[in-house]
Amino acid sequence: MLNVTDLHVSYGQSEALHGISFNANKNETVAIMGRNGMGKTTLFKSLMGVLPVKSGSIEVAGSNISKDESYRRVSKGIAYVPQGRMIFSTLSVEENIQTGLENAPVKKVPEEIYALFPVLWDMRRRKGGNLSGGQQQQLAIARALATNPKVLLLDEPTEGIQPSIIKDIAKALNEIRKLREITIVVSEQVLSFAMDVADRLFVIEGGRLVHESSRANTDVARIKQFLSV
Repeated sequence: MLNVTDLHVSYGQSEALHGISFNANKNETVAIMGRNGMGKTTLFKSLMGVLPVKSGSIEVAGSNISKDESYRRVSKGIAYVPQGRMIFSTLSVEENIQTGLENAPVKKVPEEIYALFPVLWDMRRRKGGNLSGGQQQQLAIARALATNPKVLLLDEPTEGIQPSIIKDIAKALNEIRKLREITIVVSEQVLSFAMDVADRLFVIEGGRLVHESSRANTDVARIKQFLSV
């Protein structure tokens, strides 16, 4: 469903990603683990078209999207929940989700989204800026899901969120995948969360993927070494 081949991305003259290659299958969750500054957000921004690709290719469902503008990538099936959530604080919860329905024939929020995140139904008239960090994260995921994606990218979804809500988000992601059979790619530093949601784990270090394992074969101590400063 997502195929990334030999991806090189630069900031000016400085190369940040040095030939990243990985794939993620339909109905699979993949975690990209790594410390801050190792290239996780750069990778996600390049997948979404926020940063241009210097060379290499990105394919979604067999279609090459490497040169497409971000909005075209959305129409081809990729959705992005950025680091820091980036919800519209002055819009209501419902209006935030409706921004994901921009190209949909009907602007009504699908009931299954509220079923996944009941707290958003309860707060649908409340302004996004008045929600807690965990509720805003759920809102950002709901907004991305409204575009009906084939591939959902989540950049550091647990950042600044209390442990009980992290569990709720893991449960919701597993439920989303079961319901929609979509591909989820999550960048993460919290290993317990990655182990709750991911079928496969990769580690990024210095703009390169340096480790891959299935969840069943993950050496937790080794991954912790990569994540420790």
